[in-house]
Amino acid sequence: MTRETPLEPETTRPIVRRLAEEARAGKLDRREFMALASVFGASAAGAHSLLGLTPAAAQTAEPVSGGTLRVAMRVLEIADPRTYDWPEMGNVARQFCETLARWNADFTITPMLLESWEVSDDARTYVLNVRPGVTWNNGDEFTAEDVAFNIRRWCVSGVEGNSMSTAMATLVDAETGQLAEGVLEVVDPMTVRLNLPAPDISLIPSMTDYTALIVHPGIDEAGGLAKAPVGTGPFELEEFAIGLGAKVRRREGGWWGGAPYLDGVEFIDYGTDPTPIIAAFESGEIDVNDESPASYLEILDSIDLVREEQVTPQTIVVRMNVNAPPYDDPAVRRAIQQAVDNEAVLDLAMEGLGLVGENHHVGPMHPEYAELPMPVPDPEAAMAALTEAGHADTEFEIISIEGDWQALTADAVAGQLRSAGLNVSRAVLPGGTFWNGWTSYPFSATDWGGRPLGVQALSLAYRSGAPWNETGFADPEFDAKLDEALGIFDAEKRKVVMADVETILRDSGVIIQPFWRNMYLHHVPAVMNCHRHPSREMHFEKVWMDETA
Repeated sequence: MTRETPLEPETTRPIVRRLAEEARAGKLDRREFMALASVFGASAAGAHSLLGLTPAAAQTAEPVSGGTLRVAMRVLEIADPRTYDWPEMGNVARQFCETLARWNADFTITPMLLESWEVSDDARTYVLNVRPGVTWNNGDEFTAEDVAFNIRRWCVSGVEGNSMSTAMATLVDAETGQLAEGVLEVVDPMTVRLNLPAPDISLIPSMTDYTALIVHPGIDEAGGLAKAPVGTGPFELEEFAIGLGAKVRRREGGWWGGAPYLDGVEFIDYGTDPTPIIAAFESGEIDVNDESPASYLEILDSIDLVREEQVTPQTIVVRMNVNAPPYDDPAVRRAIQQAVDNEAVLDLAMEGLGLVGENHHVGPMHPEYAELPMPVPDPEAAMAALTEAGHADTEFEIISIEGDWQALTADAVAGQLRSAGLNVSRAVLPGGTFWNGWTSYPFSATDWGGRPLGVQALSLAYRSGAPWNETGFADPEFDAKLDEALGIFDAEKRKVVMADVETILRDSGVIIQPFWRNMYLHHVPAVMNCHRHPSREMHFEKVWMDETA
């Protein structure tokens, strides 16, 4: 069975009507239609009505306090959120640390540690209003100075792996690698003003990321979150062991949002193989998993679990590094890109559960998405171009992580290239080995988490010199157009510029971006109000256990 994600009021767009027509004609699974419709703004009631159905009865159970939720999820290092590179890190830390704003499962953004914010029409002045009545779990009051401390900390570009310095690039002095002079002003104990040197619409969405979890000013002196888990959240860290597990307990009487229903949450690390997680469900050891792979959905559905699903901006890129021959030749990159049928890769790697990608890392779920002609694979033309470039016999090695959908994607791309006549080999690396060098491989497959705005993903992944720019792509015209897009609030107007941004990136040939993937999790029927988040975030403060379900 499936419970639907709560959605915003109905705004039926033409694409939703087209999807409904496909569902009524039997070309699209009803469950798939409901997930897709939610991305494009349809409410559950509206989506059902488009199919001529009566919505399922709403969940009427009253919340029940008590119980420990057991979650199957990898437990990774949590020392410093600004350097996090996996959502699992954030899922442990967010139980006791919070963000200034939250990107919700229904794709809305709501205030958290900020009560509200105001942005000028030119997107150059931000007023951040701090939520009153918030305290850290050590008893300290949460104030504007704490917000300022975190923003300054995000802007230190010299810290290895600090992706927030890219997200906050508008605030950073390029020469000092620090927060620029005059940008941040603490107006009073509950107000921060940001005076930007250039417009930037992505600041608030960037403050929702798992790398933007707010930390106490004493974090560096204490040696990180695991050693000193001071936060403002609904739970407190009780136990933590990398690769084994973590436990949090309810924060009694101190959380600004009221007491959570659960007594606590226990994270149990079973590794990346789904098999022991299935066994744990069957034996009653766990209540919810972090993610259900597409190839295991039927198995998990068969053991009386609730499936939660979401169409997401999560994706994967099979990318080439422009600093590594022969990928320094744009003709080679474009030929490789041209040889791949993205729809076939989606079918092979994800059993068709997602949306076809267009090789520019912006999707229909992003408000500024500019629709370009869909890439048309042409294996013969691709091989001809490689021959002309002198690489008809060159061996191309694709590197990926082992044993997951990323490996299946890389295998599918390799198969497409071989069918076109290319000489392709594969290297499959253990997770730890792969991620130690992920930004430097010549040709490899990397999964990317979803962001509310397309401009966010592009800034993180393709801006010249960005820490997470694994392609080495550096194009002044692309950077300038991206900066222009970041200054346009109106999504329709932003699309005009984004058409150029997307075209520049796609024409560079640096990525094959085959699909946007649907994401799933499963839980036992007793778990209430637990939803699949588009960026794999897990929020448990309003989750409860009802053993009568």
